[in-house]
Amino acid sequence: MQSMFARPLSKWLLVCLLLGCVLVIVMWMLSADETQNNSQYDNLWIDNVTQLNPVRVAQVIAPTTTEEIITAITQTSGPVSIGGGRYSQGGQVAYPDSLHIDMRQFKQVLAFDKNKKQITVQAGIRWRDIQDYIDPYNLSLKIMQTYANFTVGGSLSVNVHGRYVGEGPLVKSVESIKLILANGELKTASPSENSELFFAAIGGYGGIGVIVEATLQLEENQKVARRDLSMPVSEYKQFFFEHIRDDTSAVFTNADIYPPAYEKLRSVTWYNTQLPLTEDARLIPRDTQYYWGPKVIDWIADYDIGLWLREHVIDPFIYTSSPVVWRNYEASYDVRELEPANRITTTYALREYFVPVEKFDEFVPKMRAIFQTYDATIINVSVRHAHQDPGTLLAWAKTEVFAFVVYYRQETSSEAQKVVELWTRAMNDAAIELGGAYYLPYQVYETPAQFMAAYPRSQEFFALKKAVDPQYRFRNQLWEKVYVENDNVLVKQ
Repeated sequence: MQSMFARPLSKWLLVCLLLGCVLVIVMWMLSADETQNNSQYDNLWIDNVTQLNPVRVAQVIAPTTTEEIITAITQTSGPVSIGGGRYSQGGQVAYPDSLHIDMRQFKQVLAFDKNKKQITVQAGIRWRDIQDYIDPYNLSLKIMQTYANFTVGGSLSVNVHGRYVGEGPLVKSVESIKLILANGELKTASPSENSELFFAAIGGYGGIGVIVEATLQLEENQKVARRDLSMPVSEYKQFFFEHIRDDTSAVFTNADIYPPAYEKLRSVTWYNTQLPLTEDARLIPRDTQYYWGPKVIDWIADYDIGLWLREHVIDPFIYTSSPVVWRNYEASYDVRELEPANRITTTYALREYFVPVEKFDEFVPKMRAIFQTYDATIINVSVRHAHQDPGTLLAWAKTEVFAFVVYYRQETSSEAQKVVELWTRAMNDAAIELGGAYYLPYQVYETPAQFMAAYPRSQEFFALKKAVDPQYRFRNQLWEKVYVENDNVLVKQ
């Protein structure tokens, strides 16, 4: 009996095996096709680092030449959005059903003059790429953020600042820019040529045109040594003015206020030095692994004792050393050192507030009361300093200011976002009441009235936008909130 069924059964098994293989191959092909379709679909969703603001656009282009951008704008008629590193956190890089220009492949160095200490770059290049280029010439960027991952165009569009002593907004280091207007025209702008475009596009959040080139002023790269000092927050303003503000040897400075009491801080300043290096690397290696940093931040946010241990154990241990490094090394931080394992149920974000320097001691108690009232999960408040903006229409430094950079964690639920919206508006009011401002690259929770109060020259900006972008082509979630709601006669496409 067994011999009678052996051969027919083997044939049947062979047929089944072949059919199974065919089925697997078909399913794999369908899956690959579906994956490709999903990939195409996913590529139309533009989000930022917080993952709280996904926006589906109609088309994405990744140009490498100015001509590609001009063609894309002139051969379409709908809304246009512009994105770089996507570190703005409130939808400032996207708009529904827009043509999205992804600038990250637009990243060439176009000109370099070592003697003049100037470099001209395409706007999609990242600060770290420029550092790699100029470090062999012992040059350094004059102004940039603390972290080097951001694109130049994005940084110009929000008019960033860093920790640089004696400086302020990024515009102070910009010789000129080139931008493409809504009609496809390429314009050169500087403080002396097309100055109205220059002072509107820098800090203009993509509302005036596409910044495609920038010529930046550089500085000498020097060795810097770190000094720190802990003190009550109430003593910091006087300490800063007496020991840091006018010290020409000081390069970087910031002060970290410790939550949840917000009564103590640590002032950290880096000075030019001739001391021997404690770190030979000229830049932080790109392949550095950041394992413990994000875990420690999560732990600090998760447990009440975490904040205490950071203030009384972790930071005192970190600051027992006295490092001496190159300026470029200290300016080449990577945001990966902050990136959590995922942002599904919780995410980390920033907010920032600027107050006139003389109002420092009035603002801190207001900030403390708001954060404690809303039980906000604040990880750190970093105090920076900036001199007055030279003339951008959306200047956040209307006078000499202290900047309060707030790093916090929140849940991603709609309820949690509503709580953040409430304390954000309260903080906006606190800064505005003292003649200050809040920063625009973050969640778009402000009211149009708060925007107008914090940015009193916004009507000049809107008038110029109407002149150069009459069909309201350059859009994003910020402009949909504060531009459209401040203009009842605007005809939207």
